[in-house]
Amino acid sequence: MFRPLWILLGCTSLALGIAGIVLPLLPTTPFVLLAAWAFANGSPRLHAWLLANRTFGPMIVNWHRHGAITPRAKLFAVLSMAAVFGLSFVLGAPERVIIIQAVILPATCLFILTRPGGPKPPIS
Repeated sequence: MFRPLWILLGCTSLALGIAGIVLPLLPTTPFVLLAAWAFANGSPRLHAWLLANRTFGPMIVNWHRHGAITPRAKLFAVLSMAAVFGLSFVLGAPERVIIIQAVILPATCLFILTRPGGPKPPIS
């Protein structure tokens, strides 16, 4: 019954994640992870396709297995958030938007920066 909704959510999230590659206001990783979750609930075929994707698959597997975000993705996320915050000032965003960003963006950065960077190497 909900399968079409899961697929719609997955496709929408994946489209936003792909757009986030080139648009600094949209984060790629959370949307791709949401797409993977939605596809896992709605379409095993689409979920398998996303996991096999050479661009997004490793990111999803790394998150599922280790709760990890690569150092490169962390850097890009933090720099993007800083750029958005700076643009808000330059473009004269309303004060309430600046305040909301001043609360949410540092909390989001803290979450991202405290995630592991990837799997730990085996102890020899």
